[in-house]
Amino acid sequence: MAPLPAPSPEAQRHSERLAALIGEEIAAAGGWLPFARFMDLALYAPGLGYYAAGAHKLGTEGDFVTAPELSVLFGRALARQTAQVLEATGGDILEIGAGTGKLARDLLLELETLGRPPRRYAILEASPDLQQRQHDFLAREVPHWVDRVEWLAGLPDTFTGLILGNELLDALPAHVVAWQDGKIFERGVAVENGKFAWREHPAENPALRDAARKIDAADGYVSEIGLAAPDLARALGERLERGVLLFLDYGFGRAEYYHPQRRQGTLMCHYRHHAHGDPFYLPGLQDITVHVDFSAIAEAGMVAGLDLLGYTSQAHFLLNCGLTDLLAEVSPLDAAAYLPLANQAQRLLSPAEMGELFKAIALGRGIAPPLSGFARGDKRYAL
Repeated sequence: MAPLPAPSPEAQRHSERLAALIGEEIAAAGGWLPFARFMDLALYAPGLGYYAAGAHKLGTEGDFVTAPELSVLFGRALARQTAQVLEATGGDILEIGAGTGKLARDLLLELETLGRPPRRYAILEASPDLQQRQHDFLAREVPHWVDRVEWLAGLPDTFTGLILGNELLDALPAHVVAWQDGKIFERGVAVENGKFAWREHPAENPALRDAARKIDAADGYVSEIGLAAPDLARALGERLERGVLLFLDYGFGRAEYYHPQRRQGTLMCHYRHHAHGDPFYLPGLQDITVHVDFSAIAEAGMVAGLDLLGYTSQAHFLLNCGLTDLLAEVSPLDAAAYLPLANQAQRLLSPAEMGELFKAIALGRGIAPPLSGFARGDKRYAL
């Protein structure tokens, strides 16, 4: 791994405190933790985990850039799909994992312009630090909306409208599995010579074993199996009385996810806009992600009684939602205004950027298809 930027002394001490906490849990568990638990602590340990502590995570000052941070075009296009769902249901919006709040701002302003604002915009955010940042940002950017934005402490008992998760599922804890000598092993974390290290145990988690047996993997194959992401999709589906569950994230259908050539999985870390594969580097200071198995998300939603309403690339979804029409509102003759937007649109749509790797999937109850975002570019065959 190429040298990464050094943290400040304060950040280094923060990481050391989290590493000590994780080390104590490893010791208490007999010297080994499933990687899913390590990832959970590294990202969400109260006050110390990457998403639970106060530091810039998103944008140019953080570690990575999401689509809403990249361009207002993303939220404005997504608002068209949102308006269709709100029109059909008369419901609200629930965003899970709202980042800096920029997507909420862009959706609210565009829905207002479209004449279809929600009665309520609910946000479920696990990080108290991000909750405060979101509140402050929305109070500054859309003060007339703040009274109708509500932060939830947990999943609602029931919900009608649109439930939205943008780059949410990739940050949920996932297990790492290795296939060797015809057997299934779970990769976990131990402490060796004062440092975190991989160690494999025979897979004992029944749900993990069942999921791993569905994968045709040769000896030496290593990959991730996310149980938390489909569990969340199933829980949301059970609570959705009428409306749509919409996820946008990077990932594949199962056959492509577990392709024989993807022998080392998709685990990736992001630190100050550097992507690398070492999840043990500076715990609490870097993001840890895995790609999404969208087949598992579709199956979980359907187990909860939802209909699969669409699955396509982000490029097709945004084009279907009118992104190019939004870009055309700005004259190319106004280079100062047009060129930055055109560059942003290219990043959102290009197969070499976010256009193809990122996907959109919609599951719903009581909604008659087609949804506008999935009018063309159907990829449900790939699930």
